[in-house]
Amino acid sequence: MYLSSEVKKEIFKKHGQSETNTGSAEGQIALFTHRIKHLTEHLKKNKKDFGTQLAVQKLVGKRRSQLDYLMKKDIARYRAIIKELDLRR
Repeated sequence: MYLSSEVKKEIFKKHGQSETNTGSAEGQIALFTHRIKHLTEHLKKNKKDFGTQLAVQKLVGKRRSQLDYLMKKDIARYRAIIKELDLRR
């Protein structure tokens, strides 16, 4: 499985405050980004997998919502996560 509990803990430890703080906006954005990248690679091989395509669109929307929330709450944290994950905008 591409997203085991160890990978999740590592993502939250690196981008969130700790590996148990799964509710932090930075951790959730990092997790969404990891999942989006994985599913995008799948879609490059399987162009007609419309279920996965819908899942990617939903994840992008969720990530966008989290980024908008973070931008309103703390612009410094927003800029840091954008730079750290190498996201555009």
